[in-house]
Amino acid sequence: MKLPEIIQGGMGIGVSGWELAKEVALNGQLGVVSGTALDVMMARKLQGGDRGGHIRRALDAFPDQKMAGRILDRYFVNRGIKDRFRFKQVPRFSLNPSEELVELTVIANFVEVYLAKEGHEGQVGINLLEKIQMPNLYSLYGAMLAGVDYVIMGAGIPLEIPGIMDKLTRHEKVRLTLTVEEASPEDDFAMTFDPVSFFREFNGPLEVLPRPAFLPIVSSNVLAMVMMQKATGKVDGLIVEEHCAGGHNAPPRGKMNLSDEGEPIYGPKDGVNLDKLKELNVPFWLAGNYGDEEHFQKAREAGAAGVQVGTAFQFCRESGLAAEFKAKIMETIKKGVARVFTDPLASPTGFPFKVISFGESLSEKLDFLSRPRICDLGYLRRIYKKADGSLGYRCPAEPKEAYVAKGGKVEDTEGRKCLCNALLANISLPRMQLTGYLEKPLVTAGTCLEMMKSFIDRGMSSYSAKDVITAILGARPAVVKSR
Repeated sequence: MKLPEIIQGGMGIGVSGWELAKEVALNGQLGVVSGTALDVMMARKLQGGDRGGHIRRALDAFPDQKMAGRILDRYFVNRGIKDRFRFKQVPRFSLNPSEELVELTVIANFVEVYLAKEGHEGQVGINLLEKIQMPNLYSLYGAMLAGVDYVIMGAGIPLEIPGIMDKLTRHEKVRLTLTVEEASPEDDFAMTFDPVSFFREFNGPLEVLPRPAFLPIVSSNVLAMVMMQKATGKVDGLIVEEHCAGGHNAPPRGKMNLSDEGEPIYGPKDGVNLDKLKELNVPFWLAGNYGDEEHFQKAREAGAAGVQVGTAFQFCRESGLAAEFKAKIMETIKKGVARVFTDPLASPTGFPFKVISFGESLSEKLDFLSRPRICDLGYLRRIYKKADGSLGYRCPAEPKEAYVAKGGKVEDTEGRKCLCNALLANISLPRMQLTGYLEKPLVTAGTCLEMMKSFIDRGMSSYSAKDVITAILGARPAVVKSR
């Protein structure tokens, strides 16, 4: 495959949706869908009436139509539910997820990738998180059924994923070792998935699937070397993400020290030696403040195949971020008061997480404190071993009493925000809780807002993904062939 010069970041839940990924792919670069929580996102869109009929069109292409029909029966509501935000709950993941949840996850990932790839020959990838392990086998398989070209994975060390992808091309049974707190070295907890059993009702042939390229996201030379030497299958390239990138950042190496403003302090040890990286002899892309022509050229001169860009695409017209939030944030940039804060506590993962302030969101202290602590989605729950040997699930953002009752430390709950619900609110899919509380957003961004400033300076109140690509490359992109 021709290597992309620009990889569009896989952001949030649905911010990097199929519409954005498709537009980037149509303009000759790698469009990427976010694979996070696609099950609940698709279920809510179906309950909202499936505007445009896009999900139903993709469901018509899924190999097992009986299974696709079950999804529609469970979640589709013609013209949408009466109470707009009273969404039906989706089952939560555990070591042994329900058949309903497995079907929903496989199909949701198929649908998102199918729509992104529909009607053209451009390249589309999916972004998954090692920190959210339990859905990953099913997410990978669904994306591969739709012909995804790249799998991008960060927030951890995904050593087993390349080998799993090799087996899934042949529809073989796979297993993924789980990270379990309080487990002993002798324990072996894992998720398993058997594609043949999954398609037991399907009478058609299961043909060999194309194997996507695999690009892990790394933040150090050590991690890059570990991935290249110890991964269970081929690593096709590396995305090198610096701490100024949006979303989750790798913590500083060693003890975390905070600035006077309360942000983690990064030093020389947290950088990547590109000369040593080149010795690994794989293509790499640089991420974090590389979203303009000057830094793109610097990346190419340093030996990179190109750059990964998130923030500039996040605020373009095709992204899934709610239009009202885009407008409010663009206004703060226009006024010169936009502030991106690297919050060391916000994420239940324990990783620093960048947030941008724009009014009523969990980035504001009063809005955060007014939210009831509810954990009803559970994607960022941590798995732990109970005294009786069974597994439990806890999240530092859940009610403090519940977290402590499960053996967690109360100090770990301080400042933790429910990213699962907030990220769905970012794309206009907030849930109205039984208490009447409507979930509020929490928007992330990288520290570099220069491209948005340049568009504003040119009198543009909004801009397209094509505008971003043009600004980075310094030329109009080549449009790919339709099919």
